[in-house]
Amino acid sequence: MVLYYIWIAFFIIAFVIATVRLVFMGDVEVFPAIMNSTFDSSKAAFEISLGLTGVLSLWLGIMKIGEKGGVVNVLAKVLSPVFTRLFPDIPKGHPVTGSIFMNVAANMLGLDNAATPLGLRAMEQLQELNTKKDTATNPMIMFLVLNTSGLTLIPVSIMVYRAQMGAAQPTDIFVPILLATFFSTLAGIVVTSIYQRINLLNRTMLLTLGGMSAVVAGIIWGFAQMDKAQMNVVSTSVANILLMLIIVVFILAGMRKKLNVYDAFIEGAKEGFTTAVRIIPYLVAILVGIGVFRASGAMDMLIDGIKWLVSTLGGNTDFVGALPTAFMKPLSGSGARGMMVDAMTTYGADSFVGRLACVFQGSTDTTFYILAVYFGSVGIRYTRHAVACGLLADLAGIVAAIAICYMFF
Repeated sequence: MVLYYIWIAFFIIAFVIATVRLVFMGDVEVFPAIMNSTFDSSKAAFEISLGLTGVLSLWLGIMKIGEKGGVVNVLAKVLSPVFTRLFPDIPKGHPVTGSIFMNVAANMLGLDNAATPLGLRAMEQLQELNTKKDTATNPMIMFLVLNTSGLTLIPVSIMVYRAQMGAAQPTDIFVPILLATFFSTLAGIVVTSIYQRINLLNRTMLLTLGGMSAVVAGIIWGFAQMDKAQMNVVSTSVANILLMLIIVVFILAGMRKKLNVYDAFIEGAKEGFTTAVRIIPYLVAILVGIGVFRASGAMDMLIDGIKWLVSTLGGNTDFVGALPTAFMKPLSGSGARGMMVDAMTTYGADSFVGRLACVFQGSTDTTFYILAVYFGSVGIRYTRHAVACGLLADLAGIVAAIAICYMFF
């Protein structure tokens, strides 16, 4: 229902602002721009879904091999001590645990194309456990918050954009992104646990979160020993090697069980095509709403208002120029990417605003896109506290990114 109200608000606010611009400012271009955005956004939504078809088919096929080969069940058993506390409503040892882990791991490595189909598969399995098919369950919400908080260990694409924009050291945002996204994810877990009354103060969770902190510290130390060229090579190589290793392990596990891995792959791939078609209406709805909001000038007015408020309160407004990326990221990944590039173009890749925009881009994920696609894929209409928890995790990431960038840059 929250998405319902937000979607309506996009159109109403856009219409009001556009009408004011037309009547009082004589802006005759605003309504054509809005209508053009609806066509462009609809086309983009279809193209995104069409582009996902092949990737979905590939990874759902691989996941089907993993399921029948027993790999997913093994992962579920290994992760059971942590996931039984973080997802208490999921039966112990259920295969969805392995699917959730694979999705989170792909996100951490920055492998968006792999993460989406794995996440959609996990949502389908969670829906099988759902007794109210149109209402989000607690495990669904916790899973989506883990996605929307955007935990990323290797932000390869952002470093590539910085290199293309002429940054002296494209990798200088690596550590800030790592820290900001960690705080975002931690905040998302804590907030969702409070909503769902999950007790995190137990030995297993404290050891897990402590271990994650140690791993993050180790990664930071390891990459700090490399130069920028070596860091990019190692980051890209590790991500792709791990991805290929997953495929090979799944196939070998299937062969070990004397499974016809080809037939299993085809079975899963067919589900990928069906899923891609099913999400088209949801993508069209959310992207058109975002496009109308942007084209009306509402986003620019919001940024200018924040800048005026911060300035009036006597605060430093250096960070305001990067806020379009932060505000756009929960709405649209490609839109936020465009905002990030625009910030680096306008202010410079090595400027404070340019670097902060990159950290914003890497510290959280596309909350509304993820909610629309994942919930839409299984027919969820009532999202309960999913939006609130996702946005609070985004807010934590934004605040952490600003504080960290002031400290680093």
